[in-house]
Amino acid sequence: MSSYQILCILCALALVTSVVSSRVHKLQETVAITVIALGMSLLLLLGGKALGGHVYLYFVSGLEKLDFQALLLNGMLGFLLFAGALQIRLKILRHQKWEILILAFVSTLLSTFIIGGLLFWVAPMLGLPLQLSHCLLFGALISPTDPIAVLAILKKMGAPEDIAIQVEGESLFNDGIGLVIFVAISQVAFSTEPLTFIHVSELFIREAVGGVIYGGILGFLLHHFFRYCEEETQLMLVTLLIPTAGYVMAEVFGVSGPLAMVSAGIIIGNFSVPKFFARNERVKLLTFWSLIESFFNALLFLLLGLLLLLVTFKAPLWWFMFVAIPLVLLARAVSVLLPYLGFRLFKSYNPYAETILIWGGLRGGLALAMAMSLPEGIVIDAIGGVELRELLLVMTYAVVVFSILVQGSTMTGLIRRSNAVTEPSRAVGASEKA
Repeated sequence: MSSYQILCILCALALVTSVVSSRVHKLQETVAITVIALGMSLLLLLGGKALGGHVYLYFVSGLEKLDFQALLLNGMLGFLLFAGALQIRLKILRHQKWEILILAFVSTLLSTFIIGGLLFWVAPMLGLPLQLSHCLLFGALISPTDPIAVLAILKKMGAPEDIAIQVEGESLFNDGIGLVIFVAISQVAFSTEPLTFIHVSELFIREAVGGVIYGGILGFLLHHFFRYCEEETQLMLVTLLIPTAGYVMAEVFGVSGPLAMVSAGIIIGNFSVPKFFARNERVKLLTFWSLIESFFNALLFLLLGLLLLLVTFKAPLWWFMFVAIPLVLLARAVSVLLPYLGFRLFKSYNPYAETILIWGGLRGGLALAMAMSLPEGIVIDAIGGVELRELLLVMTYAVVVFSILVQGSTMTGLIRRSNAVTEPSRAVGASEKA
């Protein structure tokens, strides 16, 4: 089977699974899709052993032909980030700008070093000493909250607006920050030439700051290009220029494509849409991007479940899988609670804000794509034949599955409790105004 054929089959499976999962009312749709995909993977694994493995090997060989890293990082990610950013309201974002900035940058960096330091300390106890740069590499790829997973789950839960904008804003921005940190640490870990602080700073400025500026330019150009569109169909189709050619050119210019999609989406959603789209056209535009977003979400979460077939679970790696989950949760808790000690000196927040940010910091396809981009052949245990890539991939997969299945499925209760606190305060505020 060619890559195109397997992709077509996966798209069909994603659509069918999405319809089936929507009938499972006890689980959020994306969680249900992942559960179904994991079940399919386990059936293929068991069936492969029972029936001789022909179907299993045929399907796995097809999956291996797909470049998951390229499919997500260079394909779906641009569309999903742009679709999410289109719905971010700048007026609301301004009230949370400092919180989002600190959570996206400081908390991501803090989490990276906490995870890396703890893993460096714990690894020898688990019988597999690791280099500090390799531990920090895992911290860098697992620290950013995945915007795709976060937006897909929070959108349908009705979280309080102030909390939702923090979670969504942080997840939209910190993936670009996380990718920059990951690239910098990768160069330190795998480069033969020593990197200085100046080189790393230059890389960050070019990728992160350059990405935001480039996205602003894209949004500005498209804003003026809308003037030449005479039909509403043209208006909607022209928005595809940003996550297609715009995203590709970001890589050519050496800037962060994800951050460019976020800044361009915010500009288009807040300035271009109100000016050039009539009310009924805005509804159609949001429906158009909602369809794209729903389809790619279904495909992504299906792939997350099916990637179980490509992950090698060797005996020496089991303890690392179990340790990775509490390490990541602990780092997330510290990296959120510390900034909030400062935030609460100046503002009042929902009492469940920190808990929702910690438990709602989901990981997804972005972390797996970064783990799969690591070079092969770096052996860290000659006796067990364990490679760095497969170790970090197994740990990442364990965290992602736990994040989506456990954290994602238990978020509803937290959001209900936070809404229960928010609603009375709104009622009191309304009565005072009256």
